[in-house]
Amino acid sequence: MLRRLISEDVGMEVPFEEGMLSPSAADMRPEDPTANKDSGQESESIPEYTAEEEREDNRLWRTVVIGEQEQRIDMKVIEPYRRVIAHGGYYGDGLNAIIVFAACFLPDSSRADYHYVMENLFLYVISTLELMVAEDYMIVYLNGATPRRKMPGLGWMKKCYQMIDRRLRKNLKSFIIVHPSWFIRTILAVTRPFISSKFSSKIKYVSSLSELSELIPMDCIHIPESIIKLDEELREASEAAKTSCLYNDPELSSMEKDIDLKLKEKP
Repeated sequence: MLRRLISEDVGMEVPFEEGMLSPSAADMRPEDPTANKDSGQESESIPEYTAEEEREDNRLWRTVVIGEQEQRIDMKVIEPYRRVIAHGGYYGDGLNAIIVFAACFLPDSSRADYHYVMENLFLYVISTLELMVAEDYMIVYLNGATPRRKMPGLGWMKKCYQMIDRRLRKNLKSFIIVHPSWFIRTILAVTRPFISSKFSSKIKYVSSLSELSELIPMDCIHIPESIIKLDEELREASEAAKTSCLYNDPELSSMEKDIDLKLKEKP
């Protein structure tokens, strides 16, 4: 049988079943800590940060220390460009590392977020270099097959040099530039006042992969297909130019004729 509970606050009747506690009495009842479990209601607490989510967050961001300052790298935005730096094995005795920098993997400057990408890529390159180098090392800069729009600017290269740890500057024994273009030569000429004479003396220009193989072991160095193709094209063009010069040289042409006559005179 229903009674009627008159609300003094709003002046309206509310159905009240016999045996039920009034609202005021319900508020006075001690809270049962197992009530949520018994009722099956979900807790409204903050969800736990799982190990998988933590690993995912670490993949998206990496914290590094460069120049005694903590920096965060956006790993997601630089993911397509991480191949720009790689370990190319060792040379000589000990752990003398070969670090390969492939400019063809740099981002296109037409990107709307180009400066943001380059800023994070810069931090990635510097921090990775510190991890790869234990003793003396050399850098092989693969400049070929890189369009002008992908070439790093003067400011970016200057900043890289200035942020390199003193230990890394001292232990760098050689900086080999493969397939150097007029642009990279100009950049290095312009930056000469900002770099030490010792560093300048370490720069070497190499015009082909075969010439590079005479200087360092190539077993562990990954050369991008675009650079291999360019190297073959340059080699074929060089051989064609030499052949053309031979045919156009009057003295050499005369020597060839004498050789042909002697061959014909032989029985």
